[in-house]
Amino acid sequence: MLPLLAGCGDTGGLVGAGATPTASGPVHLWPDRAGASVPPADPGGAPPEYVKGIPPVRDQDVHGVDPVALVQAELRAHPDTDVGADGMPPGTAAAIRACGKDEGEDAEAEAGAGAAVCPVLTPYYRDLTGNGKDELIVGIEFPDKMMSVRVYTADPDGRLNRIMATTETVISVELAGRDVVLRVPSGNRGYELITAWSWDEKQLTMLPTREQIVRVPSGPQGPASRGPGPAPVRP
Repeated sequence: MLPLLAGCGDTGGLVGAGATPTASGPVHLWPDRAGASVPPADPGGAPPEYVKGIPPVRDQDVHGVDPVALVQAELRAHPDTDVGADGMPPGTAAAIRACGKDEGEDAEAEAGAGAAVCPVLTPYYRDLTGNGKDELIVGIEFPDKMMSVRVYTADPDGRLNRIMATTETVISVELAGRDVVLRVPSGNRGYELITAWSWDEKQLTMLPTREQIVRVPSGPQGPASRGPGPAPVRP
């Protein structure tokens, strides 16, 4: 009975899994080489890019902001700008100026042929800064699958501050927690680049904080073929 009792006493105990490989840290190659240096961030942070020409935002509630009127105000402030954060193709700019007008020959002539749909997409809302207030996320369709993604936050004085603006050839845009995630072609066939933009409290703006190049499985292209991603967010 003694061996049997001893066996019962071992039930649920730890069992050895065998030898494990020895952990090794990273090896610093060419340690004597003088590497490049990264300049420190501006301690003052990024200056606010307030949008002029729109009504004040009450109670920091961006849900009441008209996204089309917002983009139109930026066009008035930066006319004929082709590059940079405010850069926009002339045809897209003309189509945005025509958004909201009564359909007719005048609006169609201003927007250009084939530009009947307003390029400013349905906005989304998410607290990206962690202040308990939603930010406004605006997408603008450009030709050739390019897209401008812009994010705005309202300050206590009612001013609307643009904290993100990037233009990419976009596969998809997703929200994951407090990040805006962009999927774009990587430049290498069969791979895409995933960039997460996050709020930086020191710079007071959204910055690309993480990047990852992933292989796209063969088959029909689309979110399902790339594997699971963040849950869809309703506008």
